Amino acid sequence: MTTEEIIQQLIELKLMSIVAMLREWLTSPPPADTTFEERLALLVNREVTERRNRLIARRLRDAKLPMPACVEDVWCDPARGLDKSVIRALATCQWVRAKQNVIAVGKTGVGKSYFGAALAHAACRQGYRALCIRAPRLVHQLGIARADGSYAKLLDHLARTHVLVIDDFLIAPMKDTECRDLLEVLDDRYGHTSTVVTTQLSTKTWHDALGEPTVADAICDRLVHNAHAVSLKGESGRKIKGMNTESTKTTEQPNP
Repeated sequence: MTTEEIIQQLIELKLMSIVAMLREWLTSPPPADTTFEERLALLVNREVTERRNRLIARRLRDAKLPMPACVEDVWCDPARGLDKSVIRALATCQWVRAKQNVIAVGKTGVGKSYFGAALAHAACRQGYRALCIRAPRLVHQLGIARADGSYAKLLDHLARTHVLVIDDFLIAPMKDTECRDLLEVLDDRYGHTSTVVTTQLSTKTWHDALGEPTVADAICDRLVHNAHAVSLKGESGRKIKGMNTESTKTTEQPNP
């Protein structure tokens, strides 16, 4: 069998990274002193690495991150409520393996959404499926799904997502039907997957904000009791950025 015939069979098997390396070797062979096992290891490692990278890229697309974010770029400052030790611990995704939750509380603009997206990014890099969605959009999609008959399918998709980031939780009052829909999502996920919640409201106020006591109890029970709590502090990043922009404009303004 010729080299080209071998390559064609590899193409049929969709081992494209091995094919690429073999074609490279046709023009630039590996060192003569490498053994057969070493060359085979190079081929296999290339294929495994490329497949892993493609999988991560696909999962990052599916995660629908609201912004480019990664845990390495999270601004750690004790005064901000974020220690490096906390970020390092969360970056390992041990909380995902333990089926635990993360709750990030802070006023608008302190970086809650970025923090949630960074956790989703870390999960994708470690092979988990993630999804970021704002709470109002989530309950809206659940309402539509109930009306068009795809409710069970959507619940199944959310249940199989390893890390679900619910951003802007309780940013607006929720109707009783929306709370019940959210409870269905959380009940499917509890003990099986991990949920990240970002919110402006302290967990102590959730019960009153959710309304109907029985449903509120159930939602809080499934989110709070096995969660890592992070309290973000400081000025709004948007406000600071806006002030810096105005300062720059004033500095660059020509003298009359």
